[in-house]
Amino acid sequence: MLFSQKIGKKPIKIDIQIDSMDDDLRIALWNKLHVYIWEGIGNKYLSSTYYEDFIKCIWMDFFKYPLDKLDDWFPATFQIIKNWFFECQWYEVYDFIEFIVRIKTISAFNKEAFILECNKALEREISGYRLISDTICPITDNNEIKGIEDALRDSDKTIYKGVHTHLSTALSMLTDRKSPDYRNSIKESISAVESISKIISGDTKADLTKALKLIEDKVYIHPALKMGFTKIYGYTSDESGIRHAMFEEKDITFADAKYMLVSCSAFISYLIDKANKANLFL
Repeated sequence: MLFSQKIGKKPIKIDIQIDSMDDDLRIALWNKLHVYIWEGIGNKYLSSTYYEDFIKCIWMDFFKYPLDKLDDWFPATFQIIKNWFFECQWYEVYDFIEFIVRIKTISAFNKEAFILECNKALEREISGYRLISDTICPITDNNEIKGIEDALRDSDKTIYKGVHTHLSTALSMLTDRKSPDYRNSIKESISAVESISKIISGDTKADLTKALKLIEDKVYIHPALKMGFTKIYGYTSDESGIRHAMFEEKDITFADAKYMLVSCSAFISYLIDKANKANLFL
């Protein structure tokens, strides 16, 4: 995150790749294809490998090219595929990957390992999609991103400085492509909710559960929302050692941290809107 973004001079970019694909992500997916398919063919004639039907399937059914234009010498065919891959639209890359994992004509292709490695690349490069079985599925959408952006905008006021800092830090940890920190992103997200609750309740020493009870004396909170966030707080609090157990888990993922950030952002905007309508900070 840039310094100007941290101090609120420039808007924070929600850098989850949904309607685009940067070079790092495209190259990462190409490298998975190279390791699991292209290297297995090598500098050979297709007719002398187990991959002949596989490449024919791609050539005819994906590219819709005439079969008589397919060069049996794989390096020539490989260059055509590579040129297309690095020039096509971002969504066509996903079409291609999806098509690849649906081909059933090759026994040498370890589909399960390929899917696993592709998903690692998608997560590392903060893609908004994952391979689930043989289908590319969205794991986030523009509404979720707007919710985070709204919360950052709503909290960008002096009185909510701590809230804004927690949210910004949670986002930065979530979308850091070099070293994402999902565990601490979750902590920052829930800390942002705790911070806004303390501000509105007027009790800076209250925990979230107590602060929400105090807030009810000032603004109406739907019981289901209150209960939901009380339970989330319980899940991430020190009560009964749950926090220790949760954050010792090895399988905390992008999806976990993103869910917490989106949920907490929505609740923060909700509480700020309630406080504004009740004229609490005029």
